[in-house]
Formats: sequence, structure tokens, C-alpha cells
Amino acid sequence: MERTFDQVVENGRPRLYRTPTELLASGTIAGVEIALGVLAFLAVEQATGSKLLAGLAFSVGFIALLLGNSELFTEGFLVPVAVVAAKEATYGRLVRFWALTLLGNLVGGWATMWAVVTAFPALRSTAVKDGATYATSSLSLSTFLLAVIAGVTMTLLTRMRNGTDNDVAKVVASVAVAFLVAGLSMYHSVLDTLFIFGGIHAGGTYGYGNWIVFFGWSVLGNVIGGLGITTALRLLRSSERLQEWRHSPGPHHSA
Repeated sequence: MERTFDQVVENGRPRLYRTPTELLASGTIAGVEIALGVLAFLAVEQATGSKLLAGLAFSVGFIALLLGNSELFTEGFLVPVAVVAAKEATYGRLVRFWALTLLGNLVGGWATMWAVVTAFPALRSTAVKDGATYATSSLSLSTFLLAVIAGVTMTLLTRMRNGTDNDVAKVVASVAVAFLVAGLSMYHSVLDTLFIFGGIHAGGTYGYGNWIVFFGWSVLGNVIGGLGITTALRLLRSSERLQEWRHSPGPHHSA
């Protein structure tokens, strides 16, 4: 367990010290990769009518994130927060990391979803329908809990990936989480935003005002699930090792 926590801090520290340009580029690439997963989802759902099979197809996006080492906003909870908790980086760097990563995700995803619905006109009706699922949803306890569970699930994916050096196991974890998050229509702030963007580009009757409401609701739930539950419990479990890091900060502590 101590080795795993050490690995989380050591691997996560360089991510918080990337330049703004590097963070934006990494986040934008992640937005493109997730959009390609959405493309796979739409194609399989239209061909089969099954969201569960489409969820498996969406794993293309998560596998691309894994192999490309790009940054997805909701995967930036456990590892960067552990780095800051260990006093290996400042809160300012954490906020910068989140903001630039999220901006890149949205820009890359918006542009790629425009390309998707333009290049694949046969998918437009499915894109409009799936986008409406999120854009016109209510702010209810049910939808909020879908966002909380999505945050928990995505942070568990990060935990599983950091818990093994086996690439096959990491891919299996990516497929399993894609099935849960996309196949069961959990509320994932970035993923479902791309469904909404695709629907808007395809001519859906909803717009960016609907997206803003959805996005705020889902981000809040994702943060509570990913930070308030999974990350907090992980840090609590490693509290002794965390204290050792805090009293013996690394070379980047004062940066």
C-alpha cells in the first residue's frame, strides 16, 4: 500500500509542473480522444439499439486516454490531490491544472464533435437524441446521484490504473469503467457534455444554456463523488504515509 501511494505522488508530481501550453495541449488531445469514443458509442447504438454495447464501444476513448497519457478533468482528482496533500505542489498549481485541463477537454471535444456530425450525417438523429438525454434532464436527486456515482467510478479507475503495472489489466479496467459510465448513462461532466455538443451541432432544439445548467450540476456531483468520497477515503487509508511525505517534502515543495 505504501509503494502504491509513493507511486501516485511520484508519478503525479510532474503533471502539476507542466507548462500552461502543455496542460492545454494534453487536455485538448483528451477531448479529441473522448469524442472518438463518443463516435464509437453513437455508431454502435444506432446499429444495435443497445446502450450497453455502445458503452463497451466507448471504451475506445478511455483506452486512448490511457495509452496517450493525456489529461481528462475527472481523472485529475486522486493523483494531483495526493501530490498537493503530500506538500509536493501548491493549491495554485492544482487549480491551474484543473482549469487548463478542463478548458482543453471542452475545446477539443467541441471541435471534434462538430467534425463527427459533419462527417457522419447518418449519426445526427442519434446524436440529437442522446444529447437531449442530458441537456433536458431535470435537476433532481436521481440525476445528482448519477453524477456522484460517476465521480466515484472515474476516480476508482485512476486508483486501479495506479495499482498495477500490467497494461492488460489497465485496459480491462478502462473497458469496465466505460461500460459502467457510458453504458449506464451516468452523469459525467465531460463525456456527456460531448453528447450535448454533438446534438447541438446536429441541430438539436436545446442549446448552450441547457448545457451550462447540466454542466454545473454534473461537475458538482462528480467532484463530491471523486474528491469527497473516493479521494478522501484513499488519503485517509494512507494517512501515515501521507504524514511522512508532508514532513519530508520533495524538491518541488516550495515551487
